[in-house]
Amino acid sequence: QVQLVESGGGLVQAGGSLRLSCAASGRTLNTYFMGWFRQTPGEEREFVAAISERRLITSYADSVKGRFTISRDNAENTVYLQMNGLKPEDAAVYYCAAAPSKVLVETTPYYWGQGTQVTVSS
Repeated sequence: QVQLVESGGGLVQAGGSLRLSCAASGRTLNTYFMGWFRQTPGEEREFVAAISERRLITSYADSVKGRFTISRDNAENTVYLQMNGLKPEDAAVYYCAAAPSKVLVETTPYYWGQGTQVTVSS
């Protein structure tokens, strides 16, 4: 029904920038809130950012606010996460997610991508 594929992960130095992309497919994609989560080994998956279906609402975890920016291009069915001022603690596997409301995408998304690895060196 909805397929999400992340890309753009890699290795960057602390203070550097990286832009993640999530390509989505599905006839009802534009009705979904989109979000980003991250997870490190042995830890729970952590909410990072979300954006509404019409790009009017965004939300961010306190740990990334002011450094990360979420955006989406509905015509291309793509959501982005621009990450600036990266810190070693930002290193994780980043996952794209989708759900039909803000609370759902921030807590229990309906759909997940496969993840893309972000590594930050100090």
